[in-house]
Amino acid sequence: MDMNERIERWNEEASQCKCGSAHYKVNIQISMEKGALNKIAPYVVSQGYKQVSVVYDENTREAAGRKVTALLGDAGIMVSEVLLNANKAGDVIADETFIVELLLALSHSSEAVLAVGSGTIHDLVRIVCFKMKIPFISVPTAASVDGFTSAGAPLVIRGVKQTYQATAPRAIFADLEVLSAAPQVLTAAGFGDMLGKFTSLADWKVSRDLGKEPFCPLAYQMTEEALHRCILHVDDIAEGSEKGVSILMDALIVSGISMLMIDHSRPASGGEHHISHRLEMKFMEQGRQPILHGAKVGVASALLTDIYRDLYQAKNVSAFGAYKDLPQREEMQDWLSKVGGPATLADMDVSDADFKEAMASAHTLRPRYTGLTYRNEKVVPNM
Repeated sequence: MDMNERIERWNEEASQCKCGSAHYKVNIQISMEKGALNKIAPYVVSQGYKQVSVVYDENTREAAGRKVTALLGDAGIMVSEVLLNANKAGDVIADETFIVELLLALSHSSEAVLAVGSGTIHDLVRIVCFKMKIPFISVPTAASVDGFTSAGAPLVIRGVKQTYQATAPRAIFADLEVLSAAPQVLTAAGFGDMLGKFTSLADWKVSRDLGKEPFCPLAYQMTEEALHRCILHVDDIAEGSEKGVSILMDALIVSGISMLMIDHSRPASGGEHHISHRLEMKFMEQGRQPILHGAKVGVASALLTDIYRDLYQAKNVSAFGAYKDLPQREEMQDWLSKVGGPATLADMDVSDADFKEAMASAHTLRPRYTGLTYRNEKVVPNM
């Protein structure tokens, strides 16, 4: 069953779900196969678009941007190209500077925008398209994050990273040849983003039981099954093979769909993501080049497993049972090392002091109950 058929099945299951949460129909056309880039121009033509913009950076231009632009031109589509140049730290980040740059660079006559890249380029395009009220099309160049399907854009505004309402893509064209050719460090980041679901899913159960927050068993199951497929095929992902990248990208898309279906990120984002955001904000203060989002998430999740398991063992709170069966920190770090990403704070050149500082305030970034909330505030609500 291909992804589009699975989406239809999930939409049907969601329509019958009795969890009490609101559910939203997912309507994204997805092509994930070798040669998926060749399907972009026919899709654009089928939508009646005469002029589009293609957004990329220097790396993603070479990975897919040039080919996408050429294919669109050959199909008679007028193309406006937007190159996002790196900042002084050597990176493109989703902040107010790049948002304004993209707004100014986009052609006012573009009927759609193609985001050719990984997470950051997608976040910039989705927020700009949301404000301009035009659709965007996703062309991932690496299996690096689970946010390709997202309707939310994690943005750094005045040094603070928060997620803003934006728009989901109309279609995703994930070419396995492009994805498997990406640097392994990007694939490892995608794996780290998926590994973080161990703690995010446990946090979701805790937020349900202690914070009385929305919980959907269907979205939980979708994300959990995607996570375990990645663990089952960790060797394939570590090889960077087309098979491994296909399994990882499928899992990342499923994780994104689970969030889109319930219109919040609880299945895929818990304390480990909040720590990642705090570390990123610290790097910006220090003028350091950012570390890949999934890399920070994977390392943070591995370290949180010990902290969360201690909560279960030390506190007489039954809801913390969700933390009982988390993998051992060493096992998670072994998986991260195997796929070629950082596994420890030292691997990311992050000090213990910076990590502890991030943990102490990470829970304040989102109005969401997690194990970090209890660790830092010692408050169990609604008990």
